[in-house]
Amino acid sequence: MNNPLLNLPPLDALRGFVAVARRMSITQGANDLCLTQSAVSRQILALEEYLGTPVLVRKHRAIALTEEGERLMALASPWMDRLAEFTQSVRNNGHTRSITITASFGVTALWLLPKLAVFQDANPNIDVRVTATTHVLDLKQEGIDLAIRYAREANVPSGAIRLFGERIVPIASKAVAVQAFKSPHALLNEVLLEYDEPRARPWLRWSEWLAVAGMADAKPKAYLHCNQYNQLVQLAVDGRGVALGRVPLVLPMLMDGRLVVVPINKIGESDYAYWLVDALPDARPEAAIFREWLISEARHTVGQMESLEFAALTPSPSEADGSGQKRNSGTPQNAGRSR
Repeated sequence: MNNPLLNLPPLDALRGFVAVARRMSITQGANDLCLTQSAVSRQILALEEYLGTPVLVRKHRAIALTEEGERLMALASPWMDRLAEFTQSVRNNGHTRSITITASFGVTALWLLPKLAVFQDANPNIDVRVTATTHVLDLKQEGIDLAIRYAREANVPSGAIRLFGERIVPIASKAVAVQAFKSPHALLNEVLLEYDEPRARPWLRWSEWLAVAGMADAKPKAYLHCNQYNQLVQLAVDGRGVALGRVPLVLPMLMDGRLVVVPINKIGESDYAYWLVDALPDARPEAAIFREWLISEARHTVGQMESLEFAALTPSPSEADGSGQKRNSGTPQNAGRSR
């Protein structure tokens, strides 16, 4: 009688292959396993001999997966992650479970990480691993439970949950805003903080904003470029210039006064939104708990966005210079509902 277990490749060789395939580098894969490059190379050669077919194509200073290697990677990588999680839970007597979520650097730094302490206090037996990246990862292949993605509705997977919509408006520190937000053209006398990312979405570039505001050919005082959105926001907080603020991500800074916004009406309403994507429909219990917590936090964000009065956040000259006089808020304008 044929025993399927006898057909499995050696575990060490399979682990070496997965480590290399994830990095697409024998050297980096070996480093991840705390082994020498030659040891991992021998493991992969042993795997290829066992399977009777190559799994890697070795090029000059590069490697690639063969068709069989891609199929093996799709099977082995998530299985090894699950096995590692099981091993960890058993070794910790079942007291610690872990889940992994991925999001962009900006969403991670500005929205997710500041909230995690609340979740961890309420769920001390669930470890959270955060993978911040600008790339759209294959959740199953990478062993990731959840993802927060920024996209149009047509571009998200079936079953994705809309967390909250997008609204983008100019933001600045109080000291900068008192001059920069006096009139639309006053922006041109300030340094404009530019999100220098090749795939920047609608409204995240000043050229588009200025064009819609009737200043397509205007020349601002200067631009300061930054390729990490959370760092760009910090520059605005530090008074280095005016940035285009993504309202859901900078809400805490608007609420506590570190940042203020220009009073506007409809400019900056985007058809992009933030979506929660599951790796599997039948999520593990700990992933389901984290998922529901994320949805609850998103509802809170939506409520704050709907109640935010933009004009009331723009300081009068007396407030910006610290005189303590009553704020002249003008006519409040609602931030608009997430669409």
